[in-house]
Amino acid sequence: MAQIGFISLGCAKNQVDCERMMYRVQEAGHEVKADIVGSDVVVINTCGFIDSAKAEAIDFILQTAQLKAQGLVGKILVTGCLSQRYQDEIMKEMPEVDGVLGTGSYTQVVNAIEKLLEDETVSDFGDIDAPEEEIGRIVTTPEHYAYIKIAEGCDNRCSYCIIPYLRGKYRSRSLDDVLYEARMLAESGVKELIVVAQDTCRYGTDQPGHKRLLPQLLRELCKIEKLHWVRVHYLYPDEIDDELIDVIAQEDKIVKYLDIPIQHCSDKILKLMNRRGDGAFLKALFAKLRSRIPGLVLRTSVITGLPGEGEAEFTELCEFLKEQRLERVGAFAFSPEEGTPAAEMPHPDQGIALERAQQIEQIQSSIMDDWCESYIGRTLEVVVDGFDEEYGQFYGRTYADSPEIDGRVWIATDESIMEGSFVRVTVDAILDGDLSGYLVED
Repeated sequence: MAQIGFISLGCAKNQVDCERMMYRVQEAGHEVKADIVGSDVVVINTCGFIDSAKAEAIDFILQTAQLKAQGLVGKILVTGCLSQRYQDEIMKEMPEVDGVLGTGSYTQVVNAIEKLLEDETVSDFGDIDAPEEEIGRIVTTPEHYAYIKIAEGCDNRCSYCIIPYLRGKYRSRSLDDVLYEARMLAESGVKELIVVAQDTCRYGTDQPGHKRLLPQLLRELCKIEKLHWVRVHYLYPDEIDDELIDVIAQEDKIVKYLDIPIQHCSDKILKLMNRRGDGAFLKALFAKLRSRIPGLVLRTSVITGLPGEGEAEFTELCEFLKEQRLERVGAFAFSPEEGTPAAEMPHPDQGIALERAQQIEQIQSSIMDDWCESYIGRTLEVVVDGFDEEYGQFYGRTYADSPEIDGRVWIATDESIMEGSFVRVTVDAILDGDLSGYLVED
Protein backbone atom coordinates (compact mmCIF):
# COMPACT_ATOMS: atom_id res chain seq x y z
CA MET A 1 0.00 0.00 0.00
CA ALA A 2 1.33 3.41 -0.99
CA GLN A 3 0.45 6.84 0.38
CA ILE A 4 -0.97 9.13 -2.29
CA GLY A 5 -1.47 12.88 -1.97
CA PHE A 6 -3.72 14.98 -4.19
CA ILE A 7 -3.80 18.65 -5.17
CA SER A 8 -6.81 19.82 -7.17
CA LEU A 9 -6.77 23.15 -9.00
CA GLY A 10 -9.26 25.06 -11.13
CA CYS A 11 -13.00 24.70 -11.42
CA ALA A 12 -15.56 22.59 -9.60
CA LYS A 13 -15.73 20.20 -12.56
CA ASN A 14 -12.01 19.54 -12.17
CA GLN A 15 -12.55 18.98 -8.46
CA VAL A 16 -15.09 16.26 -9.19
CA ASP A 17 -12.58 14.57 -11.52
CA CYS A 18 -10.01 14.63 -8.74
CA GLU A 19 -12.50 13.17 -6.25
CA ARG A 20 -13.13 10.30 -8.65
CA MET A 21 -9.40 9.65 -8.99
CA MET A 22 -9.07 9.61 -5.21
CA TYR A 23 -11.83 7.02 -5.02
CA ARG A 24 -10.11 4.80 -7.59
CA VAL A 25 -6.85 5.02 -5.68
CA GLN A 26 -8.49 4.14 -2.37
CA GLU A 27 -10.42 1.25 -3.91
CA ALA A 28 -7.12 -0.11 -5.24
CA GLY A 29 -5.86 -0.38 -1.65
CA HIS A 30 -3.72 2.74 -1.40
CA GLU A 31 -4.06 5.43 1.26
CA VAL A 32 -5.30 8.86 0.20
CA LYS A 33 -3.48 11.38 2.38
CA ALA A 34 -4.95 14.67 3.58
CA ASP A 35 -1.48 16.26 3.50
CA ILE A 36 0.88 15.72 0.59
CA VAL A 37 4.02 15.63 2.81
CA GLY A 38 5.07 12.02 3.18
CA SER A 39 3.29 10.92 0.01
CA ASP A 40 4.87 8.27 -2.17
CA VAL A 41 3.15 9.92 -5.15
CA VAL A 42 1.59 13.38 -5.40
CA VAL A 43 -1.13 13.78 -8.04
CA ILE A 44 -1.54 17.41 -9.17
CA ASN A 45 -4.80 17.81 -11.08
CA THR A 46 -4.33 21.00 -13.07
CA CYS A 47 -6.31 23.67 -14.88
CA GLY A 48 -5.02 25.03 -18.19
CA PHE A 49 -7.84 27.36 -19.17
CA ILE A 50 -6.18 30.79 -19.09
CA ASP A 51 -2.72 32.20 -18.32
CA SER A 52 -3.39 32.79 -14.62
CA ALA A 53 -4.60 29.20 -14.17
CA LYS A 54 -1.57 27.85 -16.02
CA ALA A 55 0.75 29.97 -13.85
CA GLU A 56 -0.92 28.68 -10.69
CA ALA A 57 -0.56 25.08 -11.83
CA ILE A 58 3.13 25.55 -12.68
CA ASP A 59 3.73 27.16 -9.27
CA PHE A 60 2.19 24.18 -7.51
CA ILE A 61 4.27 21.76 -9.57
CA LEU A 62 7.47 23.65 -8.74
CA GLN A 63 6.58 23.87 -5.05
CA THR A 64 5.96 20.13 -4.98
CA ALA A 65 9.25 19.61 -6.81
CA GLN A 66 11.01 21.45 -3.97
CA LEU A 67 9.43 19.06 -1.48
CA LYS A 68 10.61 16.20 -3.66
CA ALA A 69 14.17 17.58 -3.66
CA GLN A 70 14.01 17.65 0.15
CA GLY A 71 12.88 14.04 0.27
CA LEU A 72 9.46 14.98 1.65
CA VAL A 73 7.48 13.51 -1.24
CA GLY A 74 8.20 10.82 -3.80
CA LYS A 75 6.96 10.87 -7.39
CA ILE A 76 4.97 13.64 -9.08
CA LEU A 77 2.09 12.83 -11.44
CA VAL A 78 0.50 15.76 -13.31
CA THR A 79 -3.05 15.28 -14.58
CA GLY A 80 -5.81 17.45 -16.02
CA CYS A 81 -6.02 20.26 -18.54
CA LEU A 82 -2.44 21.52 -18.33
CA SER A 83 -1.02 18.09 -19.10
CA GLN A 84 -3.56 17.56 -21.89
CA ARG A 85 -2.61 20.88 -23.41
CA TYR A 86 1.17 20.56 -23.11
CA GLN A 87 1.63 16.85 -23.58
CA ASP A 88 5.25 16.99 -24.71
CA GLU A 89 6.46 20.07 -22.87
CA ILE A 90 5.70 19.38 -19.20
CA MET A 91 8.21 16.61 -18.54
CA LYS A 92 10.72 18.24 -20.89
CA GLU A 93 10.53 21.65 -19.19
CA MET A 94 10.06 20.28 -15.65
CA PRO A 95 12.15 17.13 -15.32
CA GLU A 96 11.05 16.82 -11.68
CA VAL A 97 7.69 15.57 -13.02
CA ASP A 98 7.62 11.78 -13.27
CA GLY A 99 4.44 11.26 -15.23
CA VAL A 100 1.53 12.93 -17.01
CA LEU A 101 -2.06 11.87 -17.66
CA GLY A 102 -4.40 13.67 -20.06
CA THR A 103 -8.07 14.45 -19.50
CA GLY A 104 -8.99 11.30 -21.37
CA SER A 105 -6.94 9.13 -19.00
CA TYR A 106 -8.33 9.82 -15.51
CA THR A 107 -9.44 6.19 -15.37
CA GLN A 108 -5.79 5.10 -15.64
CA VAL A 109 -4.65 6.88 -12.47
CA VAL A 110 -4.09 3.70 -10.44
CA ASN A 111 -2.12 2.06 -13.23
CA ALA A 112 -0.06 5.23 -13.63
CA ILE A 113 0.71 5.46 -9.91
CA GLU A 114 1.78 1.84 -9.73
CA LYS A 115 4.08 2.31 -12.72
CA LEU A 116 5.67 5.33 -11.06
CA LEU A 117 6.23 3.32 -7.88
CA GLU A 118 8.17 0.87 -10.06
CA ASP A 119 10.28 3.77 -11.36
CA GLU A 120 8.66 3.68 -14.78
CA THR A 121 7.83 6.87 -16.69
CA VAL A 122 4.17 7.55 -17.46
CA SER A 123 2.73 9.52 -20.39
CA ASP A 124 -0.87 8.54 -21.15
CA PHE A 125 -3.40 10.49 -23.21
CA GLY A 126 -6.65 8.70 -23.87
CA ASP A 127 -9.73 9.61 -25.90
CA ILE A 128 -11.05 12.99 -24.75
CA ASP A 129 -14.38 12.19 -26.45
CA ALA A 130 -14.93 8.92 -24.57
CA PRO A 131 -18.12 8.56 -22.46
CA GLU A 132 -17.83 9.33 -18.77
CA GLU A 133 -17.25 6.22 -16.65
CA GLU A 134 -19.52 5.97 -13.63
CA ILE A 135 -17.61 5.55 -10.38
CA GLY A 136 -17.70 6.74 -6.79
CA ARG A 137 -16.03 9.82 -5.31
CA ILE A 138 -14.26 10.89 -2.15
CA VAL A 139 -16.06 14.20 -1.65
CA THR A 140 -13.62 16.93 -0.60
CA THR A 141 -16.08 19.77 -0.01
CA PRO A 142 -17.57 20.28 3.47
CA GLU A 143 -20.11 17.62 4.34
CA HIS A 144 -23.17 19.82 3.75
CA TYR A 145 -22.57 20.74 0.09
CA ALA A 146 -21.20 19.05 -3.01
CA TYR A 147 -20.93 19.53 -6.75
CA ILE A 148 -22.53 17.11 -9.18
CA LYS A 149 -21.17 17.08 -12.72
CA ILE A 150 -23.88 16.19 -15.23
CA ALA A 151 -21.85 16.36 -18.45
CA GLU A 152 -18.31 16.63 -19.77
CA GLY A 153 -16.90 18.58 -22.70
CA CYS A 154 -18.40 21.37 -24.78
CA ASP A 155 -19.70 21.89 -28.33
CA ASN A 156 -20.11 25.67 -28.26
CA ARG A 157 -16.70 26.47 -29.77
CA CYS A 158 -16.45 30.05 -28.53
CA SER A 159 -13.55 31.63 -30.42
CA TYR A 160 -11.53 32.47 -27.28
CA CYS A 161 -12.00 29.16 -25.43
CA ILE A 162 -9.65 26.19 -25.35
CA ILE A 163 -11.98 23.87 -23.40
CA PRO A 164 -13.35 21.81 -26.35
CA TYR A 165 -9.77 21.04 -27.39
CA LEU A 166 -8.93 19.84 -23.88
CA ARG A 167 -12.19 18.22 -22.78
CA GLY A 168 -13.71 16.99 -26.02
CA LYS A 169 -17.25 17.04 -27.32
CA TYR A 170 -20.29 17.43 -25.05
CA ARG A 171 -21.22 14.14 -23.33
CA SER A 172 -24.18 13.98 -20.96
CA ARG A 173 -24.31 11.45 -18.17
CA SER A 174 -27.50 9.41 -18.03
CA LEU A 175 -30.35 10.80 -15.96
CA ASP A 176 -30.47 7.65 -13.83
CA ASP A 177 -26.75 7.83 -13.05
CA VAL A 178 -26.94 11.48 -12.03
CA LEU A 179 -29.98 10.88 -9.82
CA TYR A 180 -28.38 7.84 -8.19
CA GLU A 181 -25.30 9.87 -7.33
CA ALA A 182 -27.44 12.74 -6.03
CA ARG A 183 -29.32 10.38 -3.71
CA MET A 184 -26.09 8.92 -2.39
CA LEU A 185 -24.73 12.40 -1.73
CA ALA A 186 -27.91 13.37 0.10
CA GLU A 187 -27.72 10.22 2.22
CA SER A 188 -24.13 11.10 3.14
CA GLY A 189 -25.21 14.48 4.56
CA VAL A 190 -25.17 16.81 1.54
CA LYS A 191 -27.88 19.45 1.86
CA GLU A 192 -26.87 21.80 -0.96
CA LEU A 193 -26.26 20.23 -4.36
CA ILE A 194 -24.57 22.37 -7.00
CA VAL A 195 -25.22 21.26 -10.59
CA VAL A 196 -22.27 21.87 -12.91
CA ALA A 197 -21.14 21.21 -16.48
CA GLN A 198 -19.45 23.36 -19.07
CA ASP A 199 -22.99 24.16 -20.27
CA THR A 200 -25.72 22.75 -18.03
CA CYS A 201 -28.55 23.92 -20.35
CA ARG A 202 -27.41 21.52 -23.06
CA TYR A 203 -27.76 18.48 -20.78
CA GLY A 204 -29.36 15.60 -22.70
CA THR A 205 -29.24 17.18 -26.16
CA ASP A 206 -26.41 14.87 -27.26
CA GLN A 207 -28.39 11.75 -26.36
CA PRO A 208 -30.97 9.93 -28.54
CA GLY A 209 -33.97 12.20 -28.95
CA HIS A 210 -31.81 15.30 -28.41
CA LYS A 211 -34.14 16.48 -25.63
CA ARG A 212 -33.15 19.11 -23.08
CA LEU A 213 -33.23 17.10 -19.85
CA LEU A 214 -32.21 19.79 -17.37
CA PRO A 215 -35.81 20.69 -16.39
CA GLN A 216 -36.64 17.04 -15.78
CA LEU A 217 -33.41 16.51 -13.84
CA LEU A 218 -34.09 19.51 -11.61
CA ARG A 219 -37.62 18.35 -10.83
CA GLU A 220 -36.31 14.91 -9.87
CA LEU A 221 -33.54 16.38 -7.72
CA CYS A 222 -36.13 18.42 -5.84
CA LYS A 223 -37.91 15.17 -4.89
CA ILE A 224 -34.86 14.01 -2.90
CA GLU A 225 -36.07 14.63 0.62
CA LYS A 226 -32.75 15.34 2.33
CA LEU A 227 -31.67 17.98 -0.17
CA HIS A 228 -32.51 21.50 1.02
CA TRP A 229 -31.01 23.62 -1.78
CA VAL A 230 -30.32 22.85 -5.44
CA ARG A 231 -28.10 25.40 -7.19
CA VAL A 232 -27.49 25.59 -10.95
CA HIS A 233 -24.30 26.94 -12.53
CA TYR A 234 -23.13 27.70 -16.08
CA LEU A 235 -26.33 28.20 -18.07
CA TYR A 236 -25.64 29.21 -21.67
CA PRO A 237 -28.00 32.15 -22.35
CA ASP A 238 -29.71 31.10 -25.56
CA GLU A 239 -30.48 27.60 -24.24
CA ILE A 240 -32.69 28.94 -21.42
CA ASP A 241 -36.26 28.13 -22.43
CA ASP A 242 -39.68 28.65 -20.83
CA GLU A 243 -39.81 25.12 -19.41
CA LEU A 244 -36.55 25.65 -17.53
CA ILE A 245 -37.68 29.05 -16.24
CA ASP A 246 -40.93 27.53 -14.97
CA VAL A 247 -39.11 24.77 -13.10
CA ILE A 248 -36.74 27.21 -11.43
CA ALA A 249 -39.62 29.51 -10.48
CA GLN A 250 -41.90 26.75 -9.20
CA GLU A 251 -39.53 24.50 -7.26
CA ASP A 252 -38.82 25.84 -3.77
CA LYS A 253 -35.60 23.84 -3.38
CA ILE A 254 -34.00 25.46 -6.43
CA VAL A 255 -32.28 28.58 -5.14
CA LYS A 256 -33.17 31.68 -7.13
CA TYR A 257 -29.58 32.21 -8.22
CA LEU A 258 -28.46 31.62 -11.78
CA ASP A 259 -24.93 31.67 -13.14
CA ILE A 260 -25.25 32.77 -16.78
CA PRO A 261 -21.87 33.66 -18.35
CA ILE A 262 -22.54 36.23 -21.10
CA GLN A 263 -18.88 37.30 -21.75
CA HIS A 264 -19.96 40.55 -23.46
CA CYS A 265 -23.00 42.50 -24.69
CA SER A 266 -21.72 44.13 -27.90
CA ASP A 267 -23.24 42.56 -31.01
CA LYS A 268 -19.91 42.95 -32.80
CA ILE A 269 -17.90 41.27 -30.03
CA LEU A 270 -20.41 38.48 -29.47
CA LYS A 271 -20.23 37.64 -33.17
CA LEU A 272 -16.41 37.62 -33.07
CA MET A 273 -16.63 35.37 -30.03
CA ASN A 274 -18.86 32.94 -31.95
CA ARG A 275 -21.54 33.41 -29.30
CA ARG A 276 -25.20 33.05 -30.18
CA GLY A 277 -27.57 35.95 -29.53
CA ASP A 278 -26.90 39.67 -29.21
CA GLY A 279 -27.16 42.49 -26.69
CA ALA A 280 -30.90 42.97 -27.22
CA PHE A 281 -31.46 39.26 -26.63
CA LEU A 282 -29.52 39.40 -23.33
CA LYS A 283 -31.52 42.38 -22.09
CA ALA A 284 -34.78 40.65 -22.97
CA LEU A 285 -33.64 37.42 -21.30
CA PHE A 286 -32.69 39.12 -18.04
CA ALA A 287 -35.97 41.05 -18.02
CA LYS A 288 -37.93 37.83 -18.56
CA LEU A 289 -36.03 35.97 -15.85
CA ARG A 290 -36.52 38.73 -13.30
CA SER A 291 -40.23 39.05 -14.08
CA ARG A 292 -40.90 35.32 -13.73
CA ILE A 293 -38.53 34.40 -10.89
CA PRO A 294 -39.10 36.70 -7.89
CA GLY A 295 -35.98 37.46 -5.86
CA LEU A 296 -33.67 36.25 -8.61
CA VAL A 297 -29.94 36.85 -8.17
CA LEU A 298 -27.92 36.78 -11.40
CA ARG A 299 -24.23 36.01 -11.73
CA THR A 300 -22.28 36.45 -14.93
CA SER A 301 -18.73 36.72 -16.22
CA VAL A 302 -17.40 39.12 -18.83
CA ILE A 303 -14.12 39.31 -20.73
CA THR A 304 -12.40 42.63 -21.42
CA GLY A 305 -9.86 43.36 -24.14
CA LEU A 306 -11.20 40.84 -26.63
CA PRO A 307 -10.23 41.13 -30.29
CA GLY A 308 -12.29 43.94 -31.80
CA GLU A 309 -13.09 45.60 -28.48
CA GLY A 310 -12.42 49.29 -28.87
CA GLU A 311 -13.47 52.10 -26.59
CA ALA A 312 -16.99 52.11 -28.06
CA GLU A 313 -17.57 48.41 -27.37
CA PHE A 314 -16.10 48.65 -23.88
CA THR A 315 -18.27 51.68 -23.07
CA GLU A 316 -21.28 49.70 -24.29
CA LEU A 317 -20.37 46.91 -21.87
CA CYS A 318 -20.01 49.34 -18.96
CA GLU A 319 -23.39 50.94 -19.71
CA PHE A 320 -25.01 47.51 -20.03
CA LEU A 321 -23.79 46.49 -16.57
CA LYS A 322 -24.85 49.80 -15.01
CA GLU A 323 -28.30 49.38 -16.52
CA GLN A 324 -28.79 45.68 -15.74
CA ARG A 325 -27.33 45.89 -12.21
CA LEU A 326 -26.53 42.18 -12.05
CA GLU A 327 -25.83 41.13 -8.49
CA ARG A 328 -22.68 39.14 -9.22
CA VAL A 329 -20.16 39.91 -11.98
CA GLY A 330 -16.68 38.51 -12.55
CA ALA A 331 -14.45 40.44 -14.98
CA PHE A 332 -11.50 38.76 -16.68
CA ALA A 333 -8.88 40.25 -18.96
CA PHE A 334 -8.67 38.50 -22.33
CA SER A 335 -6.04 35.78 -22.40
CA PRO A 336 -5.03 34.83 -25.96
CA GLU A 337 -4.93 31.04 -25.84
CA GLU A 338 -2.83 29.44 -28.53
CA GLY A 339 -4.87 27.12 -30.71
CA THR A 340 -8.03 29.23 -30.51
CA PRO A 341 -9.27 31.49 -33.34
CA ALA A 342 -9.29 34.58 -31.10
CA ALA A 343 -5.57 34.23 -30.37
CA GLU A 344 -4.89 34.98 -34.05
CA MET A 345 -7.01 38.15 -34.11
CA PRO A 346 -5.60 41.63 -33.40
CA HIS A 347 -6.52 42.66 -29.86
CA PRO A 348 -5.70 45.43 -27.34
CA ASP A 349 -2.56 44.87 -25.31
CA GLN A 350 -2.76 43.10 -21.96
CA GLY A 351 -2.41 46.34 -20.00
CA ILE A 352 -5.54 47.78 -21.58
CA ALA A 353 -7.45 44.52 -21.00
CA LEU A 354 -6.45 44.51 -17.32
CA GLU A 355 -7.32 48.17 -16.87
CA ARG A 356 -10.75 47.58 -18.38
CA ALA A 357 -11.35 44.58 -16.11
CA GLN A 358 -10.52 46.79 -13.12
CA GLN A 359 -13.00 49.42 -14.34
CA ILE A 360 -15.70 46.74 -14.51
CA GLU A 361 -14.84 45.68 -10.96
CA GLN A 362 -15.24 49.29 -9.78
CA ILE A 363 -18.66 49.55 -11.43
CA GLN A 364 -19.71 46.27 -9.89
CA SER A 365 -18.40 47.26 -6.45
CA SER A 366 -20.79 50.21 -6.39
CA ILE A 367 -23.70 48.01 -7.48
CA MET A 368 -22.83 45.46 -4.80
CA ASP A 369 -22.66 48.14 -2.09
CA ASP A 370 -26.20 49.22 -2.96
CA TRP A 371 -27.39 45.62 -3.07
CA CYS A 372 -25.91 44.87 0.36
CA GLU A 373 -27.45 48.03 1.83
CA SER A 374 -30.87 46.91 0.59
CA TYR A 375 -30.62 43.85 2.82
CA ILE A 376 -30.17 45.70 6.10
CA GLY A 377 -33.13 44.93 8.35
CA ARG A 378 -34.13 41.82 6.42
CA THR A 379 -34.18 38.34 7.94
CA LEU A 380 -32.59 35.71 5.69
CA GLU A 381 -32.15 31.96 5.60
CA VAL A 382 -28.43 31.21 5.96
CA VAL A 383 -26.52 27.94 5.73
CA VAL A 384 -23.73 27.81 8.32
CA ASP A 385 -20.35 27.13 6.71
CA GLY A 386 -18.08 27.34 9.74
CA PHE A 387 -16.47 29.37 12.53
CA ASP A 388 -13.73 31.93 11.93
CA GLU A 389 -11.22 31.91 14.79
CA GLU A 390 -9.80 35.32 13.87
CA TYR A 391 -13.16 37.09 13.92
CA GLY A 392 -14.60 34.88 16.64
CA GLN A 393 -17.82 34.45 14.67
CA PHE A 394 -19.76 31.88 12.76
CA TYR A 395 -20.30 32.57 9.07
CA GLY A 396 -22.50 31.26 6.32
CA ARG A 397 -24.19 32.01 3.01
CA THR A 398 -27.60 32.98 1.71
CA TYR A 399 -29.16 31.58 -1.45
CA ALA A 400 -27.46 34.51 -3.21
CA ASP A 401 -23.98 33.18 -2.41
CA SER A 402 -22.34 30.21 -4.07
CA PRO A 403 -19.48 28.66 -2.06
CA GLU A 404 -15.92 29.81 -2.78
CA ILE A 405 -17.25 32.42 -5.23
CA ASP A 406 -19.50 34.92 -3.49
CA GLY A 407 -19.63 36.60 -0.10
CA ARG A 408 -20.30 35.54 3.47
CA VAL A 409 -22.87 36.35 6.12
CA TRP A 410 -21.30 36.92 9.55
CA ILE A 411 -23.51 35.62 12.36
CA ALA A 412 -23.47 37.22 15.83
CA THR A 413 -24.59 34.72 18.47
CA ASP A 414 -23.59 33.43 21.88
CA GLU A 415 -24.79 29.98 20.92
CA SER A 416 -22.89 27.22 19.22
CA ILE A 417 -24.45 26.42 15.85
CA MET A 418 -23.76 23.35 13.77
CA GLU A 419 -21.92 23.58 10.47
CA GLY A 420 -24.34 22.74 7.68
CA SER A 421 -27.43 23.83 9.60
CA PHE A 422 -29.88 26.36 8.18
CA VAL A 423 -30.60 29.32 10.46
CA ARG A 424 -32.36 32.68 10.28
CA VAL A 425 -30.23 35.81 10.46
CA THR A 426 -31.38 39.44 10.61
CA VAL A 427 -28.93 41.66 8.74
CA ASP A 428 -27.91 44.79 10.65
CA ALA A 429 -24.58 45.84 9.08
CA ILE A 430 -22.15 45.48 6.18
CA LEU A 431 -18.65 44.18 7.00
CA ASP A 432 -16.02 44.61 4.25
CA GLY A 433 -18.60 43.94 1.56
CA ASP A 434 -20.18 41.00 3.40
CA LEU A 435 -23.51 40.96 5.21
CA SER A 436 -23.44 40.82 9.01
CA GLY A 437 -26.30 40.11 11.38
CA TYR A 438 -27.59 38.31 14.43
CA LEU A 439 -29.14 34.90 14.90
CA VAL A 440 -32.92 34.87 15.16
CA GLU A 441 -34.67 32.14 17.11
CA ASP A 442 -37.55 30.46 15.27
